[in-house]
Amino acid sequence: MSKHSAETQAMIDACKRHTLYSWSARDKVDPLPIARAEGLYLYGPDGQRWIDWNSQLMSVNIGHSHPKVVRAMKEAADGLIYAFPGSATDARARLSQRVAALLPADMNTLFFTLGGAEANENAIKIVRQYSGRPKILSRYRSYHGATNATMQLTGDPRRWANEPGMPGVVRVMDPTPYDYSFGKTDAEIVKNNLTYLEEIIQYEGPQTIAAMFIETVTGTNGILPPPEGYLKGLRALLDKYGILLVCDEVMAGFGRTGKTFAFEHGDIVPDVVTMAKGLTSSYIPLGAVAMRDEIGNYFNDHVFWGGLTYNAHNFACNVALAVLDVMEDEDLVGNAARMSVVMKDEMQKLKDRHPSVQTYRNIGLFGIVDLQQDRAGTPMAPYNGTHPAMGALNSFLRENGVFTFMHWGSFMCNPPLCIGEAEIRDTFAIISKGLAATTDKVVTG
Repeated sequence: MSKHSAETQAMIDACKRHTLYSWSARDKVDPLPIARAEGLYLYGPDGQRWIDWNSQLMSVNIGHSHPKVVRAMKEAADGLIYAFPGSATDARARLSQRVAALLPADMNTLFFTLGGAEANENAIKIVRQYSGRPKILSRYRSYHGATNATMQLTGDPRRWANEPGMPGVVRVMDPTPYDYSFGKTDAEIVKNNLTYLEEIIQYEGPQTIAAMFIETVTGTNGILPPPEGYLKGLRALLDKYGILLVCDEVMAGFGRTGKTFAFEHGDIVPDVVTMAKGLTSSYIPLGAVAMRDEIGNYFNDHVFWGGLTYNAHNFACNVALAVLDVMEDEDLVGNAARMSVVMKDEMQKLKDRHPSVQTYRNIGLFGIVDLQQDRAGTPMAPYNGTHPAMGALNSFLRENGVFTFMHWGSFMCNPPLCIGEAEIRDTFAIISKGLAATTDKVVTG
């Protein structure tokens, strides 16, 4: 017997019959039926309600269907919706000035795209054209997008089926490997990682390397804030060899970490910043590449060999302006910083209560809990693997009103930045019951 109404099942069947789903075999996907969303919550067509514990894809930062943004979208639809990329519009002018004001003082040039992958694609073009060098460094525990070039910047296993792709990418180890139970201090981790990285740079020829791309805080592959001192050490090392630093802030940007951009935690200035997701809170597609003045000014008299039909899309720019207004008016960056303490407290309670909890991490409202199979610390799932208990936990959470993502042996904790203390604690109470009913039962030792 179907768990959905006939109408809902027909909708699901039509979606599966006529569309492909990301990273999924169509016969195995079990799409979540969603009819509407408001604030922190998603609503199904058959009366279900889930708290959106992952902000969809770490992107609906202001919450769903914010009335001020919805009203602004309706007003924007009555004005100029689209103009070709070679035009000048009021929304393009105001948004570029607004975003530049949020960035370091010498970062005043932007190129607008339709998402994070396009932002990273165009950042590749920018750093190669500016530097005249062909190679790009990236890290294995990274995700930079699913287009041809960004799939090769990406280090995670989704890259494998898409190889070979763009040449010239050199992947290096992260400061935090998958098995990070080695107990070294941050200072030791940073020193060892940067020593190794410098050796790779020398092997590859620093004069051939245009830039290094990093997720300032690794997202999908573990919510990994950089060790203390890493960003400054990396910045200094790359400067030594004239290699540009590109910070991918697609997930971490616009308040997710408790600061507007995550690189602010490391007290550095990147050469290039890519962004999307939170820029419009995913209400409409929009991304951007921002660059320091030295790079931006290079294109004053050198052609930028890149272009998009929807570059600086006027409607999207207006939506972004409305989203930034809400973020400022409601102090959502500050709220993420304040709620970070609440989330960390609840995560520690999970660790204290549940033998299946190995460890946890969060910075702002960017969080994850790693689970284990035994008290010796064996991850609940191997790298790129899974475990039946993870599926059971996911089912429990959805049946009890929590939507989030499982990643190998971990689960995500990335709610909208408008969440309050009560909703955080209530959600962790449900998660605690789920762990007791599922993953705790498989722990040995």
